[in-house]
Amino acid sequence: MGRHLSARLKRAEESLALGAIGGILVLAALLPFVFLVVNLLRAPAEMSAGLALLGSREPWFVFLRSVASALVVAIASVLVGVPLGLLLGSTDVRGGKAALILHAFPMFLPPFLLALGWFYLFGRSGLLGGSGQASDALFSLGGSVAVEALAFTPVVTSLVALALQGVDPSLVEAARVAARPGRVATRILLPFAWPAAALGALVVFALSLSELGVPMFLRVRSYTAAVFARLGAVQYAPGEALVLTLPVLIVSVALLFLERRLVGPRSFSILGLRSAETTVLPLGKWRPLGTIIAWAGALATLVPFVGLAWRASTGFAALPDWIGTGPQNSIVPAAIAATLLTGIAVVVGRAIALRRPGAKALDALTVLAFVTPAAVLGVGLIAVWNRPATQPIYGTLAIIVIGFVARYGVLPTRTFALAVARASPHFEESAAVEGAWFLRRLVRIVVPLHARAILAAWLLAFVFCLRDLETTILFYPAGSAPLTVRIITLEANGPEPVVAALGLVHALIVAAALVLGAVAFRPRKAS
Repeated sequence: MGRHLSARLKRAEESLALGAIGGILVLAALLPFVFLVVNLLRAPAEMSAGLALLGSREPWFVFLRSVASALVVAIASVLVGVPLGLLLGSTDVRGGKAALILHAFPMFLPPFLLALGWFYLFGRSGLLGGSGQASDALFSLGGSVAVEALAFTPVVTSLVALALQGVDPSLVEAARVAARPGRVATRILLPFAWPAAALGALVVFALSLSELGVPMFLRVRSYTAAVFARLGAVQYAPGEALVLTLPVLIVSVALLFLERRLVGPRSFSILGLRSAETTVLPLGKWRPLGTIIAWAGALATLVPFVGLAWRASTGFAALPDWIGTGPQNSIVPAAIAATLLTGIAVVVGRAIALRRPGAKALDALTVLAFVTPAAVLGVGLIAVWNRPATQPIYGTLAIIVIGFVARYGVLPTRTFALAVARASPHFEESAAVEGAWFLRRLVRIVVPLHARAILAAWLLAFVFCLRDLETTILFYPAGSAPLTVRIITLEANGPEPVVAALGLVHALIVAAALVLGAVAFRPRKAS
């Protein structure tokens, strides 16, 4: 009897582990959406007031303009990011790898820091301000779209460059025999990269629709700011905020549908499955021009740091009086959340790669939580955790950790799934044949075999948690503001040099994390 029970447990162990981890994801990411609906149904008066608000013209005007702005940002990011990804990822431009790294760095920073940099360059009192026309252009809808497009273009560039790593070099070599580089790029490389470009467009659209800091700083009305204003400002009306989240929730479901149709089934083939040899398309006589264009595009995203550095020159001395516990409140929850997310990714990512039952649903849940604007997720998290019984969680940094786990689960999960998908399953299968239990196989085989992928998953989750503003600003505990929240709060009435210095401190923290990750990834020399 005992032996029979043990055999049944061994067969069910993987399913039980996936179910337990899936339960954590449901608790963190799905429960907020459920509570949104439940709270609306339980408060008919607030729902009626919110629906009356949605029945007016003004909210829909702001909503449609926000959606249109996000669409323009996504299109601009694709128009710039695809050719730049092609140049930096598959041609022989000089210093392409270094240019790609520099270009990608702003992707890991909150976009409002870049908006600050542009303001310190082109504001009325900025380094290049002058007449004020540049400042007027910056503080407009067009300025907001331009800042976001420059901030998010590296997402598309990086995904396209990564996808082109998987092109079979023999196809390029064969095409070069009969065609010029331009024709090879348009007929071979670009068709191969379009799913990555589509994924990049979806990610950029979702990030732009969620963006709160840039529109707030540039005084541009946005739908996310309208929701935030009813939760964190003088016009406190949580019922209205709940109803206002419904249109963006519908957009989120549409994004999930598009991701499933356009990218989901092919994510393993377009990202991470690299060819044994790198595809290099020689540009010939066009190499100098290609190098200039590639480096110009790469460095354009770094221009705001000139403004930040110029304004911060006198602000570092006063940092101890203003910085508070901001760095600690950013690093600690980000590290804890990244660790939890990586543990989740090991189980769920493996299951996704091996197409285990239930894994596809969990993958869809993580995608939905990521593409859903942070205001919607934040309102749901407040509805779940802001109650007397859960104050030990809601009133501490633990609520920030939960918010990060809810929103960023897809990043480490997909990263680890890609690593498992391109590795041989024979090691684990052999251990299973010998009778090794699932958890033992996971600890002794899967984790050591994919240690570098686990580190990459942790680092990606960590830096995205560090850059977060839109999620945490809605429910961070009193006196425990993360550095991103502290910077945007001080922006309104703090000394500009100090605000700029704080922005550079945040950038240096992210840069340090990325450098340490790069050192850890560096191949060891054989002894």
